Amino acid sequence: MLEFQDVRRSFTVRGGVFGHAQGEVHAVAGVSLVVRRGETLGLVGESGCGKSTLGRMAVGLLAPTSGRVLFEGQALPAPGARGETGARGRLQMVFQDPFSSLNPRMRIGAAVGEPLLAERLSRREREERVNAMLARVGLAPEHARRYPHEFSGGQRQRVAIARALVTRPDLVVCDEAVSALDASIQAQVLNLLRDAQETFGLAYLFISHDLGVVGHMSDRVAVMYLGRILELAPRAALFREPAHPYTRALLAAAPALRAAARRSAPALSGEPPSPFAPPEGCAFHPRCPEAMPRCRTAPAPALLEIAPERRVACHLF
Repeated sequence: MLEFQDVRRSFTVRGGVFGHAQGEVHAVAGVSLVVRRGETLGLVGESGCGKSTLGRMAVGLLAPTSGRVLFEGQALPAPGARGETGARGRLQMVFQDPFSSLNPRMRIGAAVGEPLLAERLSRREREERVNAMLARVGLAPEHARRYPHEFSGGQRQRVAIARALVTRPDLVVCDEAVSALDASIQAQVLNLLRDAQETFGLAYLFISHDLGVVGHMSDRVAVMYLGRILELAPRAALFREPAHPYTRALLAAAPALRAAARRSAPALSGEPPSPFAPPEGCAFHPRCPEAMPRCRTAPAPALLEIAPERRVACHLF
């Protein structure tokens, strides 16, 4: 359904009084991925690895610097392009902070129904769709007359999910959609997302730093580090037998996830390298307990298939 073909995205960082360019950040550095119809592809990694940038490119909010993002074989329209709503209506996004993604001056009913304006429905049809979607996410019709500040964080995230689903999309990007919620509310929102997937046949690109949440939601998992995919595997295989040293270290650091992984892999040390000046060779080698001389001098390893449905970018393989 959605395909990234060697996608790269760089940002020019400016500073000083006159805003001179100070360098480039390579947020995404050559990612090729496929999201299949009806599946959930989990995308995990530490903060700053490029997950959110990839998610924004998936729905057309950002254009890649190079490479292509295809939806059902067609390139996504450029951000800001007018007169093209077909693909955009079928791609939606749920952001991490529901309060900042909702207009504080707009009532909830108007916010949820705004995407339907592109479908040219009557006012009554829009209201019926909005009320039905609010009910599906556990809110009452009278909530449509309230403002975002009148809701709790969990309720606001339900509103954001209702707005994403009201156009009946085919794919939803969830960017840390439950990371700011309490554990009990997280479970409710995750179950809501899974129910919506079963009802509407949705595909999800599920972005999170929480491996427990990803393990609960995903069919396949992609592990990202400093703009690159280091491992891609079915969920069960990745959690049972992680191949890349970085994946093993992430599992070892996850609380109450896998005792065996915590015993067999050392915890990560240090901070990720600066994206301004990524290290030569494999970007993970300064923190890798299994780094070899080749990891420092050879080009970054490609993502190669080591078993059916399993790909790893590591010189160990």
